[in-house]
Amino acid sequence: MKKINLAILGATGAVGREMLKVLYERNFPIGELRALASAKSAGTKLPFGNTEVTVMEANDDAFIGMDVVLGAVSNAMSKKFAPAIKKAGAVYIDNSSAFRLDDDVPLVVPEINPEDALKHNGIIANPNCSTIITMVAVGGISKIAEIESMVACTYQAVSGAGREGIEELENQIIAEAKGEEKINSTFPCQILSNVIPQIGSEIENGYTTEEMKMQNEGRKIMHLPDLKVCCTCVRVPVMRSHSISVQIKTKNPVSIEDVKKAVASAPGCVLTEDLNGRNYPTPLDTTDQDLVYVGRIRRDLISGDNGLTLWCCGDQVRKGAATNAVQIAELFAK
Repeated sequence: MKKINLAILGATGAVGREMLKVLYERNFPIGELRALASAKSAGTKLPFGNTEVTVMEANDDAFIGMDVVLGAVSNAMSKKFAPAIKKAGAVYIDNSSAFRLDDDVPLVVPEINPEDALKHNGIIANPNCSTIITMVAVGGISKIAEIESMVACTYQAVSGAGREGIEELENQIIAEAKGEEKINSTFPCQILSNVIPQIGSEIENGYTTEEMKMQNEGRKIMHLPDLKVCCTCVRVPVMRSHSISVQIKTKNPVSIEDVKKAVASAPGCVLTEDLNGRNYPTPLDTTDQDLVYVGRIRRDLISGDNGLTLWCCGDQVRKGAATNAVQIAELFAK
């Protein structure tokens, strides 16, 4: 691999810090590394393997000389800095949703559509975390039978809301143990001992912005413009790693045996048939690693031979965000 000058925009956040960790673990061929954040974070030291990197202020000049910029900032900040990144001649791999559905911006999961990354116009979008995990889980199946529709229920960890989500659950656990009042500010109600069946804001059709990402982004990633997806997103009191129940209807009949073979051989997937005596993964099984675990593959009793259902889990901070972005950058290093 050739050496790549790389910057992380939003390096002090949960995903930005994870990007640093993943870059080091994967031995990414870095020439120069810049950690960029707000002015108040400038000078902060962040761990990078056995060394440290000093945070610099993110401004329009901070991208000069960079080949790749990994974005881990809000939509607004992403839109603010994208022109300067492109002007500097760098490829911007953006983890926000700012550009995901733009026609001239590839939306890439390297295990599914790596070739799309090479069609960029300066920006490549990282999909939503649950979308990435689900697409990796069904990617092998799509190779043997075209997928017509999916029903997905996501069970999303509090880390999907950033460090604030983790801290809120931790604080509520402590408050419960002490018999004190449990405060919520990140989530609309208490998350401890609870589930919240709404992530994102509700739109006109009754679904949320988070739920519609599964269909809109799935269509673009898999090149299936007519794919229909019914999704319900639920926040659960789990620290890290998302779980998704997926019901699939294929255009042609497919055997469960062939589906299991397809999943087992798909890049980025682990077929879970005997995991400590279980045929299913859990969030704890998949935390702090980059593979998507798939289990409980069975026939869908409604759709018959054209239907199947499965359960999958993946670390949404890593594969659902940081690692996917690094994998896209690796396409250019190669």
